[in-house]
Amino acid sequence: MADSKELQVKGKQEIAPPAEHTRPGMVFTPEVDIFETDRELTVLVDMPGVDHDGLNIDLRENILTLEGDIKPWEDGQESDVLVEFEIGKYYRQFALSEVIDQGSIEAKLEDGVLRLRLPKAEKAIPRQIAVTTG
Repeated sequence: MADSKELQVKGKQEIAPPAEHTRPGMVFTPEVDIFETDRELTVLVDMPGVDHDGLNIDLRENILTLEGDIKPWEDGQESDVLVEFEIGKYYRQFALSEVIDQGSIEAKLEDGVLRLRLPKAEKAIPRQIAVTTG
């Protein structure tokens, strides 16, 4: 029997800012998936329309801030017929604990997906304790 659940696409959601924006335009919260192993966390961030030059990743005072600008691809000579892809900025923050080795964080942007590798600090990695007899 087929599953009766339908696949539903979730559109971009504009965030409700805690303060007023100083720049015009829409601001979106990017969707994320987070995976964990004993050695690291992997964060996948959906940022379609953001290129390498439009991405800013900042880490200060244990707060990881992600900002991505979506650049319009129109050249001004075209007139819009249908526009479903909203232009704006992505913004998301994560509070990092002492479990993360902040000096070893790696980031890679490919096909509109930002992959962050957050290695765990050595003290947070589980280990086996050898048992001796006698």
